[in-house]
Amino acid sequence: MSIQMVLLPVFVLIGLTFALLLWMVGARRNALVGGETKIRDIALGQPNWPNRATQIGNCYKNQFELPLLFYILIALAMPLRHADLFIVLMSWVFVVTRFAHAGIFVTSNDLGQRSTVWLAGVLVLLAMWIYFALKILLLI
Repeated sequence: MSIQMVLLPVFVLIGLTFALLLWMVGARRNALVGGETKIRDIALGQPNWPNRATQIGNCYKNQFELPLLFYILIALAMPLRHADLFIVLMSWVFVVTRFAHAGIFVTSNDLGQRSTVWLAGVLVLLAMWIYFALKILLLI
């Protein structure tokens, strides 16, 4: 697979992370400017943001949990030349689950739906890791 095909899903997921970061900054700024939150109430990292800013912030923070395992997998698969069609296709499926998860997180925040989509992403990523490990261990 070409480097571009392997990295495009990574770039799209990074784009989601930056979009959430900017949205979070805007929501927090609005909370401060609008007087919903005082600087002294959050200066030491206290969780005193309004619900909406917290919701977006938690979604942003979530992009550094499960996706970390995805980034590591791609970072290993590329130089070892194991980033094949299966890895690329599953990468896109994983990215779609992350977008769906983020979409639910910042809208309805329905825990049942969010958990289902999160689990789908976990299973996709687990399948990718098993596939990658078997290719390495069995020298395929």
